[in-house]
Amino acid sequence: MSNKKENFARFGMAAKGAVYSLIGVLTALAAFGQGGQQTGSKGALQYLAQQSYGQILLVILGIGLLGYVFWRMYQVFANPKGLEDNAKGYAKRVAYFISGLIYGGFAFYAFKLAFGSSSGSSGSMMGSLMSGSNGDTIAIIIGIGMAIKALYDLYRAYSNKFREEVEEAGLDQKEQKLLINAGKFGHTARGVVIGLMAYLTLKSGLASGSKVSTQTDAFSYIQNEFGSFVLGIVALGFVGYGIYMFIKAKHPAISVASLR
Repeated sequence: MSNKKENFARFGMAAKGAVYSLIGVLTALAAFGQGGQQTGSKGALQYLAQQSYGQILLVILGIGLLGYVFWRMYQVFANPKGLEDNAKGYAKRVAYFISGLIYGGFAFYAFKLAFGSSSGSSGSMMGSLMSGSNGDTIAIIIGIGMAIKALYDLYRAYSNKFREEVEEAGLDQKEQKLLINAGKFGHTARGVVIGLMAYLTLKSGLASGSKVSTQTDAFSYIQNEFGSFVLGIVALGFVGYGIYMFIKAKHPAISVASLR
């Protein structure tokens, strides 16, 4: 792969890290009573829209998120890791594809905000889909998918495979330790939040509801059930995940080596 395409993919990873860092900072500030707000990915983008030079920042971030979409789709269709044509290989490629769609939606939303609109057809389409007769079934399916993703994040946090990938990247000792700790902290926080999103979504679906829970819903649940301190720690975990993504973006050996 050319250096331009590789750099675009790495820019995408940095953009994803920026979104997670902003979510974490805003939610942690709110948890510790220092301003901020409990927010998810769209809320973070809305926050940027309200700042000086917000339009420029949103356009830059939107382009960056498209880089992440490119990286995911390359993994799906070019299969640079040589995933086998079996259930495990197909499951990974489906997960990459869904991830690309999600971040493509965030990129589109960033551009919509940058050019003066906070509404989007994607939201209304999802609302129409979920309000239909099969909304509860769809919520259950989405909840199960979220639960699988949450378990995978926790697996990534504590598996030896994650540590081995970092140790083989050739980083110096200090940076290697930072990446491992940030990755473990970040993946754990993501696993907890996505797990709660899964729980709340499944709870809705099983009760004949059709609400798909968001990161903000999960943060509110943590606040109500466990208190501000726990929410603050989880939010800082999102900052840790952002740092992890920044370091991965910096080092192609652990970010886009499979794209070469």
